[in-house]
Amino acid sequence: MIDEDDLRRMTPEERACLARALITLNSGSVTPTPISQRRRRILIAACLLGVLVLAIWIGVLEVKLPRHYRAGGWRAAWVGFDMGLLLVFAATAWAAWRRRQMLIACLMVLATLLFCDAWFDTTLDWGTHNFTVSLLSALLVELPLAVLALIGARRLIRLTAGRLELLSGVPGPVPPFWRVPLFGEYPVSYRSLLHKPPEPVSVEPVEATEARQVKGAR
Repeated sequence: MIDEDDLRRMTPEERACLARALITLNSGSVTPTPISQRRRRILIAACLLGVLVLAIWIGVLEVKLPRHYRAGGWRAAWVGFDMGLLLVFAATAWAAWRRRQMLIACLMVLATLLFCDAWFDTTLDWGTHNFTVSLLSALLVELPLAVLALIGARRLIRLTAGRLELLSGVPGPVPPFWRVPLFGEYPVSYRSLLHKPPEPVSVEPVEATEARQVKGAR
């Protein structure tokens, strides 16, 4: 049995090798399964198909759409969008306050909505007397907040990846964000990975059981 004193006498390289061995024994093989490979291929095919269809559709819209158009439900569209943005701001604040991992997703959604808000404000107000206000709002408020949210999400993802690599016995600097490998390709189900393992059942030695029975008989 290896105790804490034995671990302290090990070199960092020896502890890293031990950590990698324990990770391998606890999680089994991390080779992608046929199901995960099939899902990845379906995702890639769907994304490529979306790129092709959208490229064609953008060309059609550029030719067919009129330059000016009166839209119904204009108020509902913008009020609904701003309500969604409000909820994402609130969720981001809550996740940051509670220090939850979902803060990464909240920051990415927030950045996306802020970019969309800046785009639609400036393009839809083009040629009107509100364009200057919309442009200043986009440059001074919406775009800087979106960039800060993306920087924060990237930093948290790198911190998470670095922590996982350290726990798995791979010390050293974290690679660039675009080179961080994808986690989650395991041969077991996600439920078994996310749920807390059952507590070990303690087995009383036979000698202790016999001694307790003799003491009770006396």
